[in-house]
Amino acid sequence: MNEENEKLFGDKKIPFKVMIKRIGHYVIPEWKAFTLAFLLILINVGTDISLPHLIGKFTDYIADINVPLSYILGLSFGWLAISIVSQIMIYFESMILQKAGQRIVYKLRMEVFEHIENMSQNQFNTMPVGSLVTRVANYTTSMSDLFTNVLVMLLRNILTIIGVYIIMFMKSWKLSLVLLGFVVVVFVASFIFRNVVTKLFRKERQYTSDLNTFLNENLSGMKIIQIFNQQKRKEEEFNVKNKTLRDTKFKVLTAFALYRPFVTLVYFSALAVTFFVGVRLNLGGGEIVAFYLYLSKFFNPVQAIADQINQIQKANSSSERLFNLLDVPPEVLDKPNPIIMDHFEGRIEFKNVWFAYENDDWILKDVSFTIEPRQTVAFVGATGAGKTTILSLIVRNFSIQKGQILLDGIDIKDIEIHSLRKAVGQMLQDVFLFTDTIRNNITLHDEEYSDEEINRVCEYVNADKFINKLDNGLDTEVLEKGENFSQGQRQLLSFARTVLHKPQILILDEATANIDTETEKLIQDSLEKIKNIGTMLVVAHRLSTIQNADQIIVLNKGEVIEKGTHQSLLRQKGYYHKLYLLQFKND
Repeated sequence: MNEENEKLFGDKKIPFKVMIKRIGHYVIPEWKAFTLAFLLILINVGTDISLPHLIGKFTDYIADINVPLSYILGLSFGWLAISIVSQIMIYFESMILQKAGQRIVYKLRMEVFEHIENMSQNQFNTMPVGSLVTRVANYTTSMSDLFTNVLVMLLRNILTIIGVYIIMFMKSWKLSLVLLGFVVVVFVASFIFRNVVTKLFRKERQYTSDLNTFLNENLSGMKIIQIFNQQKRKEEEFNVKNKTLRDTKFKVLTAFALYRPFVTLVYFSALAVTFFVGVRLNLGGGEIVAFYLYLSKFFNPVQAIADQINQIQKANSSSERLFNLLDVPPEVLDKPNPIIMDHFEGRIEFKNVWFAYENDDWILKDVSFTIEPRQTVAFVGATGAGKTTILSLIVRNFSIQKGQILLDGIDIKDIEIHSLRKAVGQMLQDVFLFTDTIRNNITLHDEEYSDEEINRVCEYVNADKFINKLDNGLDTEVLEKGENFSQGQRQLLSFARTVLHKPQILILDEATANIDTETEKLIQDSLEKIKNIGTMLVVAHRLSTIQNADQIIVLNKGEVIEKGTHQSLLRQKGYYHKLYLLQFKND
């Protein structure tokens, strides 16, 4: 799976310097917020590390019966004031960083989603949807934690460690040098720990993505799994992936279970040495208490850094996968300064077009034909002949390797993709409906359409006959994938959606293949109404539905072998004639 992801997403390790530079691209616009937060962190760390010193003085004053009560009260109120200021600083610092972090992640998430939108259908066909969902949803969340929590705490802990050691050194450089040995041990252990968990987290992310991909695919295909009684086999496959992820998480937990107690043991050893050496150096009770508290403030951040390393490694792995996805170039893009078309006459011309999804496995071979404006043209041929591919190439779902496709005499590569696809309406065999209302599935949330226009279009395509019988009419909720409607009803809604957006070229790819006879008649009636509005391209296996087409193009193994009207092709007694006789015999 790693090799597969490397091929599909270009997943690879990004050098640390490159990663910092790329993350900096999102952080730099928020430099004011981060600068202010840094100043607040400095103030907060300064107030926080001053508290043990006050407590040490407090301890000495309590032991001295000659110290006035006012001194003790002054220290008490001073300690309380510093604590209050510290918490106020934490509040403002947290709010500033949370907002800045959310702005960064919002921008990153939008950039990733827009990048995915620009990918070609060929890329979507090869990239697991589960992996894409994981990258957009889960990995951006890890990035959010990095900016809003992890880096803040890491910076605070590092500053605390440095500040505390400086104060300890000033109080007793001899004792501080003795304790330095413990510091070195902790940092060496942390370095080893970091290297171990880095590899483990990279594997954990990979296995999580694999599991999500498996779930997305198999939950979508659960009907097929149950029909063919494959539940047991799928359970076994899921168990393998689930066990792999569990074992990797166990290794992560084991690493932390060893690291944390080890650091705690070092801490207690340092405390014992502090008390022993402090007494030997004749340090006062207050100084020893201060050292004790400073050690707590020193080792607690060190232990916390381990958890932050955990989060940083997760964020680093997430960042790699996000940037790897962003580095996958869309296969179909606009040229610089593309031609924006407001209207198409609908003349389509293929000139010696060659196309393959992969390498030299040609789906279309030197295909040439011309379709005049407002003609109805049908494509006929066996499965795999290239009919659907031709329709996909017209809207630039894929890019051809050789030849030209012209629309109104203009190479479609020179036309802005948005204006090209806006002019083309498509009705496909598999209708996709969103989990929303009927109204929004027809308008696609475009508020420029009035209820009157929507109702008129529904009546035009004969969809009103079943919509008007529903209790909520256009406001009826559509379940996931339109499961509460029949295939024919879904196709009528697709037809309404297509016609509402006023296409100048209409594509029907097996639009009537899986629907009942009654619905097919309704759609055929609607097609007769709009056939002269624009150019119509039809793919149909049932030849009886295309007999009135202005031109029929017959394909075989990616090549155009016959062209003409229904009657002229029958007279030729070629491939089309054989297909027709075969269907006539079956009927």
